[in-house]
Amino acid sequence: MSQADIYTVSRLNSEVRLTLELQFRQLWLVGEVSNFIAASSGHWYFSLKDQAAQVKVAMFKQSNRYASLQPKNGQQVLIRARISVYEPRGEYQLLADMLEPAGDGLLKQQYEQIKATLAAEGLFAPERKKPLPKKVQKVGVVTSPTGAAIRDIITVLQRRAPALEVIIYPCLVQGTQAPAQIYHAIQKAISRNEVDVLLIGRGGGSLEDLWCFNDEQVARLIAHCPIPTVSAVGHEIDFTIADFVADVRAATPSAAAELVSPDQQQQLQLVQAAEQRLQRSMQSYLRQQQPRLTALVHRLTLLDPARGLQQQQQYLDELQMRLQTALLRRIDKAAQQQQFLQHRLQQLTPLVRIKQQQQKLSQHQHQLHQSMQHLLKQKQQQWLLQSSRLHTVSPLATLERGYSISFDAEQQVITDASSLVIGQQIKTRLAKGHFIARVEQVSPGTDANH
Repeated sequence: MSQADIYTVSRLNSEVRLTLELQFRQLWLVGEVSNFIAASSGHWYFSLKDQAAQVKVAMFKQSNRYASLQPKNGQQVLIRARISVYEPRGEYQLLADMLEPAGDGLLKQQYEQIKATLAAEGLFAPERKKPLPKKVQKVGVVTSPTGAAIRDIITVLQRRAPALEVIIYPCLVQGTQAPAQIYHAIQKAISRNEVDVLLIGRGGGSLEDLWCFNDEQVARLIAHCPIPTVSAVGHEIDFTIADFVADVRAATPSAAAELVSPDQQQQLQLVQAAEQRLQRSMQSYLRQQQPRLTALVHRLTLLDPARGLQQQQQYLDELQMRLQTALLRRIDKAAQQQQFLQHRLQQLTPLVRIKQQQQKLSQHQHQLHQSMQHLLKQKQQQWLLQSSRLHTVSPLATLERGYSISFDAEQQVITDASSLVIGQQIKTRLAKGHFIARVEQVSPGTDANH
């Protein structure tokens, strides 16, 4: 352990970043944008994903201001980026310097791949290109017989060299069937071997419109064509693979017609020869300077202060987003506390207490009503019981059993026969009704049975 080279985390992340940046210089990637964030600093942060994986991408302001669009979540894009490491978190990420929609971008990427492949095979080399013939009698044109290009070529040739014979090899110059038709038209011109120079092209258009002239098979056939070829595709700013493999590239179809016109042939050959020499010299010089340029690029990459500044800018953006998140949490917590206090205040307000007391009063009234009903029912039962008992001892009940009660003139109950006198009227009450009687005989006694 005393002799081991012990790393710090910062040193490890720094060396990993340098290793990745030197090992992978520049990559093209296509994928779907997700988690897109446009920071207030102007930098963009997002993830690029496919069905199985994703990778984080940072595109700083100095790069994204040249982008043709601001990406949206779910959008398919093509990016050019280099691999790096965000050292504060030790996270692997991509630093993008170009972004475009995936459709056009894939065509451009495919264009660059075909171009690089053919260039590596030497098909663009100036030394393999054939000069245009000094004397041209027949001109072959591979193009659409109804397009604007053939009209421009014929107009120029008729004006400059009316005696020049033009042979058209018709084909489509746009669409999925165009590459095959162009290929067969060139083969037909080669097999007939009836023209001195072959013009191949069409008018201007988009990259997709001109794509048939980027076809690899068409390009290889043009490169190996024994007839001197002139590429005349699109406008001056349009470049196709056919332009690089053809013996001569013309800016437009009209310019191609002028190149093969006899009155400028010698001068154009001299210019072409000078251009070829210049291209060879430039390519030789560039090949010699390429190792030195690579070394300088590596040194500049390592010493570029923008790297550290970008790391700090990304870290600042991260802190700012964390601060915004913390503020939002504090605001949410304060709002919840306010709602809690408001709820407690509502519970302590007199209206709430009054409402609670009213509810209690209502409950007590209900309980009182139920108690009164119960007590009343209980008293009614007691009254019925007492009435029943009273009825049992009532004289009326005795009368109903067959007894009677006699009264004297003062309405006093006669209980002793010795108190009666002969001739005295008495009133006798029965269970039902009464009658008046006169005393004719009195028999006093003490025994109730006598």
